[in-house]
Amino acid sequence: MHTLKRKEKKISAVEFEMVPRRCPSRRRSRSEVIVNILSEALGGVNKTRLMYRCNLNFVRFSRYLQELLDAGLIERVHTNPEGIVVYKTTDKGRELLRVLRKVDQLMASI
Repeated sequence: MHTLKRKEKKISAVEFEMVPRRCPSRRRSRSEVIVNILSEALGGVNKTRLMYRCNLNFVRFSRYLQELLDAGLIERVHTNPEGIVVYKTTDKGRELLRVLRKVDQLMASI
C-alpha cells in the first residue's frame, strides 16, 4: 500500500509572521457569559436574538436565562402588540453589570 505524502511548502520567517493566527479558543467564564447576557438585554430583546447574540446553545442559554430571571436581574416585558416576550435587564441587573465590568477593568490592569 502506498501512502501519499503532501509536499510541504517551506516559508520564510517573514512570511510566517504574516500568516493570520487564530486566538486559542477558550471557554468564557460564568461572569463573562452573565455580562454578555445582561449587556445584550439592556435595551430589551427577544429570546432568540439574545441567545444568538450571546453565542450560546439553547440548553446553556436557557439555564443562564432562568437563573437571571430567578435572581431578578432580567425581567420579561410584553411590549409588542403581537404578544412577543421581550427580555430586559432590571435595575438590579444594571448594578451587577456595572460591578462586573469594574472587576474586569481591575483584573486587566494587574
